[in-house]
Amino acid sequence: MTPQHPTIGSLLRALRARNDWTLKEMSERCGIPLSTLSKVEHDRLSLTYDKLLQLSQRLNIRMSELFAEDAGATEPAVTARRSIGRVDDAIRVTTPNYDYFYLCPELRRKRMIPVVTRVRAKSIAEFGELVRHSGEEYIYVLEGRAEVHTEFYDPIVLEAGESVYIDSNMGHAYVAAEGCEEVVLLGVCSSADEQLMQSLMTLHGEEGAASREPQRLSNKPPAAKGRKRKAA
Repeated sequence: MTPQHPTIGSLLRALRARNDWTLKEMSERCGIPLSTLSKVEHDRLSLTYDKLLQLSQRLNIRMSELFAEDAGATEPAVTARRSIGRVDDAIRVTTPNYDYFYLCPELRRKRMIPVVTRVRAKSIAEFGELVRHSGEEYIYVLEGRAEVHTEFYDPIVLEAGESVYIDSNMGHAYVAAEGCEEVVLLGVCSSADEQLMQSLMTLHGEEGAASREPQRLSNKPPAAKGRKRKAA
């Protein structure tokens, strides 16, 4: 049987066990409320990006340890990994332009990152500077009409059911097309960088706030439950 990949909660429990800390002692050391740590350890809550950064700084551990398996471990052949992508279990990052829902967060060292994005920005002027990051990405429009801006091509409008595949190193931005209040996208980001998830989270900088609070994808009736820095 394939061993279960660690969650942030299990990593924190292991860290406490190695240092022989009580939950209260860890709370005092990292400055995060005991009740919050308890929920995280039981995988009932995730931490915002700034809290993860605070945790790593105060406990003197690398951020990469919270997003990836031990670099010293031999990576097994990936033959039977599986994760069900539910929006309620996603890590949600909110930025001025987007709401991002990072799916299947318990899998470490993923070769691709699935993410549902709710687009709020309605013009490239509102969006701001184009975004760049490593790898490639595929974007499929689930709801609404998306206007796609890229560094080397004229803008295009994608209707629901249409998609685009781009080099993520090229400056890019997605905004709601004229007459559309909100767009919902399904995206898959891929890169040779094993720390892709951490890189994407870092891309949001101080603007992004992550959580696992359930939230609908759109304001339409809940057919499906369910943002990149100034975003990607």
